[in-house]
Amino acid sequence: MKALAKTLRLSALQMALNCGKNGSHLGAGLSSVEIFAALYGGILKYDLQNKEDENRDRLVVSKGHCVLSYYSALRQAGFLTDEDIASFETNGSHFHGHAMRNLEKGIEFSGGSLSMGMSFAVGQALACKKKGLTSRVFSIVGDGECDEGLIWEAAMSAANYGLNNFVLIVDRNKLQYDGPTAEVMNQIDLGDKFRAFGFDVRIVDGHDVDALATALNATSEKPVCVIADTIKGKGVSFMEGVKTWHHSVLTQEQYDQAVKEVENV
Repeated sequence: MKALAKTLRLSALQMALNCGKNGSHLGAGLSSVEIFAALYGGILKYDLQNKEDENRDRLVVSKGHCVLSYYSALRQAGFLTDEDIASFETNGSHFHGHAMRNLEKGIEFSGGSLSMGMSFAVGQALACKKKGLTSRVFSIVGDGECDEGLIWEAAMSAANYGLNNFVLIVDRNKLQYDGPTAEVMNQIDLGDKFRAFGFDVRIVDGHDVDALATALNATSEKPVCVIADTIKGKGVSFMEGVKTWHHSVLTQEQYDQAVKEVENV
């Protein structure tokens, strides 16, 4: 999975470079690389020959600004083609800065409106329960996204309905569009909050794929919340923890330096 994470990080950088002056959300794309590597490196259950199989696991990506790593992971998993990746942010493409639902391409949800994805995922988990399916439903949200009230309505519902088939992953990179999350809206302790809402909370290093896999694999009688402690722009020194890389243009010179750093890890 570590090798997969490096592949995803390099792919995300290449996609960002190809965007040219359109720019892309590199910061959040790089902070979530190991999360996607863990999920598509052995956690998620799916069948490429039957992509709409009711028994598949679902991944609902609520934080829309991580498509660089998301699309890269879908390519490595076999859902997307090289042509799909090359079409990113071009006219007429299905693949833009916010993912659009397409089950054939492995995309469960159209991202963009913060917090709605988690509610959608809770609904999917409830439906799977009622149908007697063994599927698990995963949802990735950002820590800035946890400012939204709908996150907490969804959390309350997940616990109320006993959705132990639901796993929430919080990409805790501590930066959002307007600045540090602690300054924009101080969330105090997200772990305590989700515990209070009835979740089994696991806090891990979000750049340790083995720790992530262990946390995501462990079963519980409650809905699970994995808080992945990450760094925005992880892997590239001049991007790490820098707000301007929330969305920015990557130059050829910056790309060359970034690739050198990632490859030498």
